[in-house]
Amino acid sequence: MNLYEHTIIARQDASPAELKQLTEKYSKIVEKNEGKIVKTENWGLLNLSYLIKKNRKGSYIHFKIKGSGKVIEQLEKNESIDKKLLRHLTVKVKDFDLETNYFSKKEDFEKTQKKVKN
Repeated sequence: MNLYEHTIIARQDASPAELKQLTEKYSKIVEKNEGKIVKTENWGLLNLSYLIKKNRKGSYIHFKIKGSGKVIEQLEKNESIDKKLLRHLTVKVKDFDLETNYFSKKEDFEKTQKKVKN
């Protein structure tokens, strides 16, 4: 099984209910294609570096996935026709970093770093 980190960016006007629906929809696609979601992170509404389809911000959802290339192929196929999404990105990795939450509040991040060092 290959390991992938997959991030999608939804439109800035997507409601929390719609974001939850998107997360469930793509999780089901992964499971249907014999993949496994190891972890899902909602990074929240973040500024984009440049305008994408007239949007300045986007809601980021990040998946850590175990599966074959077929899983990613099906995910990207469905995402390319979804009007609620601005972009998607998949990166194949050798190992998951399940400890660090990069988009948490600053205090939480510092506490996590102290635990890792000790």
